[in-house]
Amino acid sequence: MTAPRTVLLTGAAGGLGTLMRELLPPHGYRLRLFDQRAIETTEGEPDAITAELADKEALREAVRGVDAVVHLAGISLEAPFEKILRANIEGTYQVYEAAREAGVRRVVFASSNHAVGFTPRPPDGSAAIPVGTPRRPDTYYGLSKGFGEDLASLYWDVHGIETVSIRIGSCFPAPTSVRMLSIWLSPADCARLLHAALTAPDVGHTVVYGSSANTRLWWDLSSARALGYEPQDDSEPYAAELLAAQGALDPADPAHAHLGGAFCTDPPQWPY
Repeated sequence: MTAPRTVLLTGAAGGLGTLMRELLPPHGYRLRLFDQRAIETTEGEPDAITAELADKEALREAVRGVDAVVHLAGISLEAPFEKILRANIEGTYQVYEAAREAGVRRVVFASSNHAVGFTPRPPDGSAAIPVGTPRRPDTYYGLSKGFGEDLASLYWDVHGIETVSIRIGSCFPAPTSVRMLSIWLSPADCARLLHAALTAPDVGHTVVYGSSANTRLWWDLSSARALGYEPQDDSEPYAAELLAAQGALDPADPAHAHLGGAFCTDPPQWPY
């Protein structure tokens, strides 16, 4: 697959979407922006579409003529099931239906580490967690990301739409917790990973973990690297300050014992 030039970016007004609006175009993309919130575009950005994913006509207009979709939209924290159902489950279904009708052949789906959140974190120095580990969602939010991965698999098998589902760790300019040292995805590496997911040939439906090349990494990045992803960043320069301020992770603490962190407490604790 040659590099697509026009990409629909859903969730373009969110935290991750805002970062990618700046970092994806240098990789050769013209972005079409979509969000339920009004987007203040900057010089050189295309006009943005303000609509909900439930607005089928607006979504179908948004996918018309694009080469691929990067689907970031949805609720990114735990919420009542009814809200998760509407935004993350029904909304993702609408994206795939719009892509199918428009003949779009590549989607990159923002999954999450919370699809496997109740997986115990590996002890220091142990083998990295493989991408094929059984799903163990930690919240309705994590459950919705598992649904999205299965939906992507279905649309590949039935309709031939290829998807890379990226189980994103935490994508911020810098890690803010000791846990995040192991799952941090720098914004620049996120753009590199999205570019690899958009351009790698013959992906079918591929699931990858999304993080930088962290010294304290918990999971296996081999399926991401197989796409051509070459992470350049590492959270380790932030480690000493974070450890001094917060202390080491405590295996007896439910918020520290699993991949999902504080999502695995009852009720989930914020921030995570």
